[in-house]
Amino acid sequence: MEEILRTIIENLVDNKEAISIEKTVEDNKEVYKIKVDQSEMGKIIGKQGKIAQAIRTIAKSLGAKEQKKIDIEFVD
Repeated sequence: MEEILRTIIENLVDNKEAISIEKTVEDNKEVYKIKVDQSEMGKIIGKQGKIAQAIRTIAKSLGAKEQKKIDIEFVD
């Protein structure tokens, strides 16, 4: 899952070295905290949060195939 998220994020931002993805497990749910350069956070979130919502939808769909609950957080 982390590789898929990294691939998606890398294609959205210019500074690929600033990408940080941290995985934690809380209450039987995998939580991925994604951090990018502050100046490129808008590229990840998108207009009205549509890109962020699309990333969450993809992650939850892939998690459902493996019977896992997935949550994505975008950290400043």
